[in-house]
Amino acid sequence: MKSQLEVEDITVMFGGQRALSGVSLKAERGHVTGLIGPNGAGKSTLFDVISGLRKPATGKVFLGGLDVTRAGPSRRAKHGLARTFQRLELFGRLSVRDNLLVAAELGSQRRKAGSVADDIIDRLGLGLVATTTADSLSTGMGRLVEVARAMAVNPTTLLLDEPAAGQDREETERFSLILRSLAEEGMAVLLVEHDMELVMNVCDQVYVLDLGKIISVGPPELIRRDDAVLAAYLGGS
Repeated sequence: MKSQLEVEDITVMFGGQRALSGVSLKAERGHVTGLIGPNGAGKSTLFDVISGLRKPATGKVFLGGLDVTRAGPSRRAKHGLARTFQRLELFGRLSVRDNLLVAAELGSQRRKAGSVADDIIDRLGLGLVATTTADSLSTGMGRLVEVARAMAVNPTTLLLDEPAAGQDREETERFSLILRSLAEEGMAVLLVEHDMELVMNVCDQVYVLDLGKIISVGPPELIRRDDAVLAAYLGGS
């Protein structure tokens, strides 16, 4: 069975420097896949390539087996790709519910946008802030709303760029349950995150990126013990 998301041999150049060098990874439906690495490793650049915001010098991107390397962001969205950003990108003057309505109406569920928004609000426990404007939310709550908005387009592939940043421990624990449930429903989730406890608890497979190259791939229990990963990122020597 083909992976829902496949990235093959991606290279990105910034001037004469390689931001990414021959990066390949896969994300399967029904699983949470982690992408970790130090700041500047190239994680957000790879997300930009996957979502169609940046063209690679070499390599290909596949969604559901379809080559979308030359496709723009809107076409990729139609093929089930949704993304959150490292920096919050909510519509600040709109309420939480209206943020979700906008996404649902732009996606494949426009005819039932209201019920989609309300179902996600109930599922993620956002009822108390549903009518609150997004720009008045805490950072942690804003992150959760951004994930909710991505869910509203009914994606098959979900890219999450540091979604737990700003969350307290209780919020992160609740968020880990949400990630597991999304995967159990058949979504392919690719997670960039610096909270190693979250990554190790929810991910089935972890890719480690350092200086634009994948230096290790495996289940969390192996990544924890990988000497190259410890030296590059997890604090070992």
